Amino acid sequence: MDREWNDSQPIYRQLRDRVVAMILDGVLKEGDPLPSVRTVAAEYRVNPLTVLKGYQQLVDDGLVETRRGMGMFVNPGARDLLLQGERQKFLTEDWPRIHANIQRLGLNAEELLNGAGAARSSSEAAPRDSAPPKSADLKNLESNPLKKEER
Repeated sequence: MDREWNDSQPIYRQLRDRVVAMILDGVLKEGDPLPSVRTVAAEYRVNPLTVLKGYQQLVDDGLVETRRGMGMFVNPGARDLLLQGERQKFLTEDWPRIHANIQRLGLNAEELLNGAGAARSSSEAAPRDSAPPKSADLKNLESNPLKKEER
């Protein structure tokens, strides 16, 4: 986990989000124990009550369970539950904004896929009048799954 905290949201929420990311990334698997409250508090120099509050949110969300005398453990199905929620959140909150930006910039699916992961110089950029993407899967990138807009 990253040791830096930002001021945009409370530390307990950032801690909860980091554990969620670890579950989604497969760092923490079903049945794995979470680091103890004391360990996290000491390592990240935060109040143990802050850690406990972040962990309690995970319990409330059904992602982890407390086993008396043993600690907290990732629940079976936690990753699937998170994936479902995160996908829905992406489609309802993030995708409309991203899609609008893609439209505003006039990007096509081929440009998006070619530019993913690597910055390209302007001389390498494909011309705007380039041929349509060859893969049928690319068509999905050019349409908004939430609402149809006239182009």
